[in-house]
Amino acid sequence: MPAEQKPEWLTVGPPKGQNYQDLKDLFRNLNLHTVCEEAHCPNVQECWGGGTATLMLMGDTCSRACRFCMVTPGKPQGALDQLEPENVAFALSQMGLTYVVLTSVDRDDLPDGGASHFASTIRLVKERNPGLLVEVLIPDFQGDLDALKLVVDARPDVVAHNIETTMSLTPSVRDPRAHYWQSLSVLKNVKKLTPHIYTKSSIMVGLGEKEEEVRQAMVHLRQADVDFLTVGQYLRPSSRHLKVVDYVHPAQFERYRVIGEDLGFRYVASGPLVRSSYKAGEYFIRTTIETDARRRQSYMTSEVETDV
Repeated sequence: MPAEQKPEWLTVGPPKGQNYQDLKDLFRNLNLHTVCEEAHCPNVQECWGGGTATLMLMGDTCSRACRFCMVTPGKPQGALDQLEPENVAFALSQMGLTYVVLTSVDRDDLPDGGASHFASTIRLVKERNPGLLVEVLIPDFQGDLDALKLVVDARPDVVAHNIETTMSLTPSVRDPRAHYWQSLSVLKNVKKLTPHIYTKSSIMVGLGEKEEEVRQAMVHLRQADVDFLTVGQYLRPSSRHLKVVDYVHPAQFERYRVIGEDLGFRYVASGPLVRSSYKAGEYFIRTTIETDARRRQSYMTSEVETDV
């Protein structure tokens, strides 16, 4: 559908409800940021109303300036809130979640891109919240393998990194420092570092891409052994951002889901309001992780009994 007018399937109500207000107050009191608010996510009502959120580490100023993103670009000046890992762990202990997503702005001003801060937060969150599954949506760390290893060694349950768009559109959509093949290498290197870790990525549509280009991006992600994929509609955050070329019909999103599943992704969330951190997908991913863990434990137990 041409982009003259937003279609009815993209209509969402304003955020409201007691859970939403309680979480907003909690994050504000602890000086924590959420991508839900910073990126004007259309699912904030669904997620916050259900008591879940995606926390954004390392401030609210991004060292990059992608043309689709609402997060404020600028110079973070190297400062990090040293209390943030503790505050994040405490906030999560108050929410009673089983699954959480931690993400961040890009911090190219830091020597390791903020990887050590990510790692500290992951470890403290897991220590203070036993049983909580942690997904991290990470930057590319400028391709620094040592920085990536810091995050992977902290043992998150899912490592996500978004390619965002197709290969041909990447130069016009993302910051010049964000490269299509570099993003794919990040995902591939996560698996090289820890083969059993789960990986995830996301694609926006509605920017003028063709179906075959989206399929090609999916193929590249599967070649990098990515497990989970989300596909969602790009929505223009403001007049200074890229225009929406077209509003993709829900039937096409269903087609993308089928294509992705046929290519071998373990889970594909595809729909107009789907975002990289999508509550409806977290249940399936959590179930997949827990089921695989039980299978590995059962296998190890049977091996021990056989040896005896």
